[in-house]
Amino acid sequence: MNFIFLGPPGAGKGSLAVKVAKDYNIPHISTGDIFRAAIKNQTELGKKVKSIIDAGGLVSDDITCALVQERLAEPDCKNGFILDGFPRTIPQADELGKFCPDVTCVNFTIADDIVIKRLSTRRVCKKCGANFNILTKAPKVEGVCDECGGELYQRDDDKQESILHRMDVYREQTEPLIAYYRAKNKLTDVDAAIETDDLLVEFKKMFKN
Repeated sequence: MNFIFLGPPGAGKGSLAVKVAKDYNIPHISTGDIFRAAIKNQTELGKKVKSIIDAGGLVSDDITCALVQERLAEPDCKNGFILDGFPRTIPQADELGKFCPDVTCVNFTIADDIVIKRLSTRRVCKKCGANFNILTKAPKVEGVCDECGGELYQRDDDKQESILHRMDVYREQTEPLIAYYRAKNKLTDVDAAIETDDLLVEFKKMFKN
């Protein structure tokens, strides 16, 4: 199945995507990963992206969509995929529909106060990137990563002012996709307020592998 995971920052899209990708044997694809891979592999599109990013610019919809199309044509996507972070806008969704019309949009519904609480209490390892939460997944030793012993820190974009800004950007740019896919009968709501393992159980009931 071809999934689009849609929801605000902190809704748990990435956490669930990792588990679904493993259980359904399909790749979890984020635009960030696509950009990094294209740049690393020095593809023609990758070179364009690098020059834009190096100049401090934003990658256009045309290039982003072309990169996604290129990635979805790879063999590991033949049985499906999870798109996380794409599409972000209606024009991107329109373009995706041209080369991949068969998609199911999974909308992660969650209250703002839960998002703020989740993100503001998240801590990340500087060394290995592992995620912890001082309320729900605290490290065994405060400030120290269980995985590698690295230092845990709070990302700038997990501070409350940044969280509120990210949520505003999401509402303005990406939330319209909910109505877009609902109108096409391609949208399913999931309760993102529950724990990831419980959400995976519900997901599997909705989407039989």
